Amino acid sequence: MKLTSYMKKFWPWYLLGTGAMLLVISLDVTAPRVIQSIIDRVILGGESGLLWPLLLGLIGIGFGRAVFGYVKEFTFDWIGNTAAKRMRKDVFDHVQSMSVDFFHRHNTGELMTRIKDDVDKICVAIGFIGALAVEAAVNTVIVLICMFRLNWKLTLIPVILMPIIGFLALRMENRLGEVYEEISDETAALNTVAEENLAGVRTVKAFAREEFEKKKFKNRNSRYYKLNMKQSALAARYQPLISFLGKMLLLALVVAGGVQVIQGKMTLGVLGAFAEYANSIIWPMEILGWLSNDIASAAASWKKIKNIMSQTSVLEQEREPVLLEQVQGGLRFEHVGLTLDNQKILEDVNFTLEPGRTLGVMGMTGAGKTMLVNLIQRFYDTTRGTIYLDGVDIRKLSLHQLRSSAAVVMQDAFLFSDTVEQNVKMGQKKRMPADTVKLALEQADAKKFVSRLSRQEETLIGERGVGLSGGQKQRISIARAIAKKAPILILDDSTSALDMETEQQIQKELRSVDTTKIIIGHRISAVRHADEILILQDGKILERGTHESLMAQKGQYYKTWCVQYGGLEEAENSKKRTAEGCF
Repeated sequence: MKLTSYMKKFWPWYLLGTGAMLLVISLDVTAPRVIQSIIDRVILGGESGLLWPLLLGLIGIGFGRAVFGYVKEFTFDWIGNTAAKRMRKDVFDHVQSMSVDFFHRHNTGELMTRIKDDVDKICVAIGFIGALAVEAAVNTVIVLICMFRLNWKLTLIPVILMPIIGFLALRMENRLGEVYEEISDETAALNTVAEENLAGVRTVKAFAREEFEKKKFKNRNSRYYKLNMKQSALAARYQPLISFLGKMLLLALVVAGGVQVIQGKMTLGVLGAFAEYANSIIWPMEILGWLSNDIASAAASWKKIKNIMSQTSVLEQEREPVLLEQVQGGLRFEHVGLTLDNQKILEDVNFTLEPGRTLGVMGMTGAGKTMLVNLIQRFYDTTRGTIYLDGVDIRKLSLHQLRSSAAVVMQDAFLFSDTVEQNVKMGQKKRMPADTVKLALEQADAKKFVSRLSRQEETLIGERGVGLSGGQKQRISIARAIAKKAPILILDDSTSALDMETEQQIQKELRSVDTTKIIIGHRISAVRHADEILILQDGKILERGTHESLMAQKGQYYKTWCVQYGGLEEAENSKKRTAEGCF
């Protein structure tokens, strides 16, 4: 990713803006000549007939400067805003293309800062600020040439003072560059603290952590404040000195020029023109520190953006992926293993799930159940073995087709700040009819509580579903998965927040859905009707079979049944238990 690649796209607009800028500068350097003529020829020379033409000339210069100044300002602002729009899209698209491990290394606040604040700083630099820096440089050079042609001796004064001012500006820029990087990092950290607190507002209040969160935010905010004050202190140390030298420059020119006028070596009109030219080179020097600040800030932001854009997804995709005409939903795991950070997550997992069949998965927390879902969705690639979808290695399929083939209800039911209907449609606003949404809500046993909302399906729910109970969020998430009508439906402990009666009703409805299903849960009631049930322990398959066969084995599944429905101690002591359970 190169910054010039964005700038090249706007070269016609850069030409337009630069042309308007040069015209503005030309008019600026013409005005002092007109003033010189008014003083020398009209006021001192008595050529009153020239007054009105010269005044009209000044008015014309002012009008032309206003018109071309508008074109210049608007053009460079348009370049900056349009570049920001494209760059922000590119950065966001790149972030979206990254694999899950990327989001383990970068938190939400940091990514928000890169996508919004850092992109804005960069694009202001290649638009308005960059143009202003060029205008300041070109204006200074042209004005110095004009001054040299009027009186080369007086021109030595700005030539001597300007390098001193430049040195101070560069020193300030170097010092500020370091601070800007720290401010950028602290901005990301501050955004993260705020985002996490607001997203987890229920947890914060449930644990009465308001004061703790206030203190944590206060510490970050104080650090952010100190860095900004450090930046302000550096600017305050150098900027007044730069401004003072600019005023001294004007004073020195007026005094030295006045002496030459008294001595008859220079006319009063030339001195007036010289004073105007002096004003024209003071403003570039006065804003030099400000320009340096913004450019240094943009440079620091560009480093951050490049760091994000230089990272690539660990998931390799085929250049010409296999395209399945119609996904049936058959899955096969062959000796699948996964190791992350030198820790074995899954080991030698084997199973075959025919289209339309149901697989149940149980196990203790950390057994690797959710990782099965991650592998099917290809959030991670297996370190050993192969996963097949309809007989094709999923690594040979496009990620779009693979992930479109499965509807997943995750443990953490995530809802967007939108209407109930749009949360169910999930990006299929135009393609999914309203009847499909209503049917999905009914099958997820969500129709009753949705009908009691203020605007039913059109009710706007809060960010992440704030305002809904955990069970209500899960039911909307299940409805979203059902409405997708994907060949594979995966429920990852998605009924944990529901009561037994509601769960049984949803399970009954789901059994009528004609699709391949993987049901992961801690409750036996969620998986007992599956065609095959896997019991995972430490990433390995400990037991497998149907509900009846696993009960007959009297193993881990049987013990779980007894804990949930009968009582383990009683079950172990009784010899009259049937294979059906502990009753």
